[in-house]
Amino acid sequence: MYELSGVTKRYRRGKESVTALDGVDLTIEDGGRLVIQGPTGGGKSTLLQMLGGLDRPTQGSVVLDGTDLATLPEARLTRVRAEKIGFVFQSFNLIPTLTAQENVETALVPLGLRAKERRSRAAEALGSVGLGERGGHLPGELSGGQQQRVAIARALVKRPAVLLADEPTGNLDESMRDEVMEVLEGLWREHAFTFVLVTHDSTLARKATRLATIKKGRVSVTEGAGAGAGAA
Repeated sequence: MYELSGVTKRYRRGKESVTALDGVDLTIEDGGRLVIQGPTGGGKSTLLQMLGGLDRPTQGSVVLDGTDLATLPEARLTRVRAEKIGFVFQSFNLIPTLTAQENVETALVPLGLRAKERRSRAAEALGSVGLGERGGHLPGELSGGQQQRVAIARALVKRPAVLLADEPTGNLDESMRDEVMEVLEGLWREHAFTFVLVTHDSTLARKATRLATIKKGRVSVTEGAGAGAGAA
């Protein structure tokens, strides 16, 4: 479970102080699904970085399963990210000189697994996103939707408790968007990981059963079927 309390993040921009998050309180249950929507510059990605331990708040706590990521020593925080949190980004972030199989295996290297187990788990993960026969292909030989599915496999191959997706369909057309979201939602239902999705896409937000709207660093949460029905 995530429990965020009073999370504030300020940046310096020259002589000016910019507040990206302003006293955010938020709870995300284990196995829950939360969609975060808001305008560009409103704090969506900053909030996701806090959840992933990629940045630390200026004030407040970000507690994951009883551990405050905001105060954790860097070495332990790196280990938490490696073991518990999977990330999917808009830009895929695949290594162009590695095959799909090798890209997925890279997520397992920090865990110290033997090469045979890395290969087996990577092949299984690619199969789970419908790319079992594409493991030997380089990213440049795959479509955008296929590349994002490789990135999803890479995020989930370590069997994390949390999957954080930052605009995962932002570089895709409508048909590929729907394909990737179907894969993500199917894997969430199957594996029951905690799933947090950041999007500017109102179509996705309207389908959310739990929607966090963030504007000027402040968060409001709407719950229930079709929570995003009124999102703009």
